[in-house]
Amino acid sequence: MEIRFEKREQLKEKPDQKHLGFGKFMTDYMFLMDWDAGQGWHDARIVPYGPIQMDPACVTLHYAQETFEGMKAYRRADGKIQLFRPEMNAKRMINSNKRLCMPEIPVEMFVEAVKAIVKTEQDWVPSEPETSLYIRPFMFATESALGVHMATSYKFMIICTPVGAYYEEGINPVRILVEDELVRAVQGGTGFTKCGGNYAASILGQVRAEEKGFTQVLWLDGVERKYVEEVGTMNIMFKIDGEIYTAPIEGTVLPGVTRDSILHILRDWGYQVHETKLAIEDLMQAAHEGRLEEAFGTGTAAVISPVGELAFKDDAATINQFKIGEVSQKLYNYLTGIQWGKEEDKYGWTVEI
Repeated sequence: MEIRFEKREQLKEKPDQKHLGFGKFMTDYMFLMDWDAGQGWHDARIVPYGPIQMDPACVTLHYAQETFEGMKAYRRADGKIQLFRPEMNAKRMINSNKRLCMPEIPVEMFVEAVKAIVKTEQDWVPSEPETSLYIRPFMFATESALGVHMATSYKFMIICTPVGAYYEEGINPVRILVEDELVRAVQGGTGFTKCGGNYAASILGQVRAEEKGFTQVLWLDGVERKYVEEVGTMNIMFKIDGEIYTAPIEGTVLPGVTRDSILHILRDWGYQVHETKLAIEDLMQAAHEGRLEEAFGTGTAAVISPVGELAFKDDAATINQFKIGEVSQKLYNYLTGIQWGKEEDKYGWTVEI
């Protein structure tokens, strides 16, 4: 793929790596590529980061035909930079785009574009412990015409931001509120895709949770409001009686890259893993009986986020004395060790830039 480069006149000042937060500082450049009916993908370019012009009648503003991904680049101790399973993000975006009737980006083209922007922005990849360069590929319809239909033009972009911990708590346990009124996804919907509409629909639940002092909301299934599915920004897993439970990928749960990686590792470690429906009542009972030994969210942004308290209706349960569990800590250390190049990558998951 030929990628045109437009040089920026003056580079930005880099932020303090010890106080990055999450998603606050954008890098110098961004990647763009256009798609038009009858022409396909064309005009790949890396240009200075800045506003994009959009017509008021742009169909995305009215009908939300938009998808995105989230991934990271990591700086190893030897100074080299690597990605983590970028082809999985590419394949997930293909599936998201299929559901929203958007053009697909071939895996090779997606990965090449990510490599190109990260190589351009390599000086922005932080080296402080627990930091990385967060990469946000996204696509949206650009046609200007009102009326619900598959658009005739689209734009694919990648922006980057150096980040620290996603949650202020870091790897410390968080409090989770179970949402039993609102729903995030239903069978046949877009729950398995990574599209903005899913996240917009989840904000009210998140606001309700935060008003009550919780960090995140745990969603139940959209039919019976009975079975645990996922947290607002993460997949979630539970260690009950020494075995691991997590919701199955059946169309309503996002197929997380970190989720898949964690399940691979846990099975290699000899844990019995159940990808099955788990009723919230059974989960709360296990918690009160002391059989729920650990609970943790998994996702690119936070990697592992241990859950210290779970609240459902008028019931609340503390998990593992509100401390990070042994398995949660071990998983975090091992997976981030692979990502930062501290552990041997026996799975072949990392891709050097």
